[in-house]
Amino acid sequence: MMEAKRIAAERAVDYIQNDMIVGLGTGSTAYWAIQKLGSKIQEGLNVRAIATSKQSEELAEKLRIPMISFSEISEIDITIDGADEVDDRFNLIKGGGGALLREKIVAAATKEFIVVVDESKVVKHLGKFSLPIEIVKFGYEITIRKLQQLGCEPDLRKLNNEAFVTDNGNYIVDCKFAKIENPENLHHSINLIPGVVNNGLFIDMTKKVIVGYKNGEVKEIQKRS
Repeated sequence: MMEAKRIAAERAVDYIQNDMIVGLGTGSTAYWAIQKLGSKIQEGLNVRAIATSKQSEELAEKLRIPMISFSEISEIDITIDGADEVDDRFNLIKGGGGALLREKIVAAATKEFIVVVDESKVVKHLGKFSLPIEIVKFGYEITIRKLQQLGCEPDLRKLNNEAFVTDNGNYIVDCKFAKIENPENLHHSINLIPGVVNNGLFIDMTKKVIVGYKNGEVKEIQKRS
């Protein structure tokens, strides 16, 4: 599916125009968008960018993409990012790469948030992919127990046998739900739990999804108003 991700990401970059402020996503699909953007900058495109993770920022800097901070702007023109799942109402699960909080901050500040995925990420109902939830370290054990009461199987994310720590210094809990019937209600219930910073449900945040297929086809899906 890597080729499908690449062609979808590169199609999304075609929407970037001169003098735009661009949000750079995180993960394997966003990687291809950043690479393509770097190439277009070498060809003369003039943009400035904000990254959703240290990893993406380092890649952008290597490609000589000019980086800025939120202190310099009030909004972002376009953000291109991937997703772990997209349902038929354009709700998303994000956070597989551990950057969900910064991704959500950037997406919320963006005029046009374009999601790029391969065909395997398009689903009827969210929930096959475990929902990432960012939580603070203090009292994380009780926070996890509270999350479990919502009907999921929570699993503290680990890296090299140690708890994974986000760029914000927090933990990630991957919560397995059988099926997420009402993403809006679940999003609200999760964020009411003390200790939760935010969760990987992106509700009503995108109107454009670009899907890459393993046969080389690319489809753009636009949400109806």
